[in-house]
Amino acid sequence: MGAGARGRGARARGSVGARSEGACAHSGGPEYLWRNPAFPDGVALERLPLGLLRAGIEAGRERGLRVTVHTTQQTAAREAVEAEADGLEHGVTVEPLTDHSLIDLMLERGTTYTPTLWIDDAHPDARGNLKKVAEAGVHIALGSDTFSGLGRYGANTLEEAGLMVAAGMTPAQVLAAGTSGAARQCVRPDLGTVAPGKRADLLVLDADPTADIGSLRDLRMVIQNGGITVDKR
Repeated sequence: MGAGARGRGARARGSVGARSEGACAHSGGPEYLWRNPAFPDGVALERLPLGLLRAGIEAGRERGLRVTVHTTQQTAAREAVEAEADGLEHGVTVEPLTDHSLIDLMLERGTTYTPTLWIDDAHPDARGNLKKVAEAGVHIALGSDTFSGLGRYGANTLEEAGLMVAAGMTPAQVLAAGTSGAARQCVRPDLGTVAPGKRADLLVLDADPTADIGSLRDLRMVIQNGGITVDKR
């Protein structure tokens, strides 16, 4: 069970992040109000212009990297997908996802949607938007946005898994998002599935997480790269 597309080693191994929204100052851009429950009045920022967004994505692609873009609104998400970003961090959180053609575009281009409900669940539309994209068959990765400075690695991942199920995904879908889905987005073909030639990184549980995602907390053993690191037998 990985920490998802925001894991500490992900970008160094094959993906890079960019921000379409938030802390991207540039001269001559229109004022943009970024909203987050932690800042009720919003924060005035300058939005990354489309030309710079495309240039950043192209630069990453030239270096063989997958590129994921931070978005919270539909317009920014569409710009990122049209600019050929490989993934959306947060996706659409601050408003209902009503642009069904955006979902179709994500499906067409194989875009990964990383909802980060752990940090965005205060937005009333975040869960419903995740349910829409998951039901449509968009690639989903489990990521907790732990870089926000809150919580702990691992613990946030478990909470995120529960929130994704609460949003309407099945436990099996969430398990795939946290393993093969995250490995796909982080360009880690050695992780994500149990198969010959893959790293033997395994959680052994005392209960079935496909029946109850909370069973991820019923840990019996951790195997990392073939070696037992935690043994509660």
